[in-house]
Amino acid sequence: MTFHITVQPSGHQFSCEEDETILTAAMRAGVGLPYGCKNGACSSCKGKVLSGDITHKPHQERALPKEEEANGMSLFCCAIPHSDVVIEAREVAGSDDYPIRKMPSRVSTLEKVAADVIVMTLQLPANETLKFRAGQYIEFMLKDGKRRSYSLATAPDLGQPLTLHIRHLPGGLFTDQVFTTMKERDILRFEGPMGTFFVREDSDKPMVLLASGTGFAPIKAIVEHLRAQGSSRQMTLYWGGRRPQDIYMDALCREWAASMPNFSYVPVLSNLLPEDHWAGRTGYVHQAVMADLPDLSGHQVYACGAPVMVESAKADFVARCGLPEEEFYADAFTSEADIHQ
Repeated sequence: MTFHITVQPSGHQFSCEEDETILTAAMRAGVGLPYGCKNGACSSCKGKVLSGDITHKPHQERALPKEEEANGMSLFCCAIPHSDVVIEAREVAGSDDYPIRKMPSRVSTLEKVAADVIVMTLQLPANETLKFRAGQYIEFMLKDGKRRSYSLATAPDLGQPLTLHIRHLPGGLFTDQVFTTMKERDILRFEGPMGTFFVREDSDKPMVLLASGTGFAPIKAIVEHLRAQGSSRQMTLYWGGRRPQDIYMDALCREWAASMPNFSYVPVLSNLLPEDHWAGRTGYVHQAVMADLPDLSGHQVYACGAPVMVESAKADFVARCGLPEEEFYADAFTSEADIHQ
């Protein structure tokens, strides 16, 4: 059967087959529902079911607690309709500007920038380009049908090769391969661009850019995009890690701060050892933001990294710093371990 999905307040409508999720159908129809992981782990696609019947595929309870589900909230990436459905969701303008494509690519370079981080550069076929927004991601299509998602660390404006920041997760199906057997000139297939984590350029509000670990990758793309556009918007980057080596492009961030009058940089470390000789900020990265900016009511926040950081930042910024909930944009980096917790 086919069901009709209506999105409020826009009134947009699309069809959804009985065995597919509302998000999948929306993406197929070019309706810009927000989303991130597509696996029920990050809550980016959360919205309300106003009428109709749905059931949810398995998902993380922290992304949709039982009490929220009982009150009509839904993760649209996991929601299967059983009737016509009316939903309430904040649509994302421009999310369907660039079509999602399947493309082959060749591994051009593999540069280890930290013990557990490799910067991978991809070469596309001759005369092919990937159009995307700074902050979006691609999904590698692996031979067994599984997929792995990585944010593009490249600004789309600069005509540079696509780069990805890949952290090694021991035992990881893909990252073990990247760190052991993968070599330059290997062929990888991907699908993209995906995701609704990109800068809202219709605003001139000052931006807090919040990253943990390799969550820096899409933030890097956003900064370089705005720099290429000649934007004068105020940007403050807070990059959190455990120890200095986790801030693996610290020198680049300091160069931005030195050369861009509208850019500030605050690295924050949480698990230092005496031999690190760190004289900078310590603690949890989102708490450093709160200490510096107790009033976020006039800001936008772009957060990317571990789900616990993203969730804590959103809850605290909204509840304690006056950040409007609709001005918090996030991409939680979910691993297979996160999805199956």
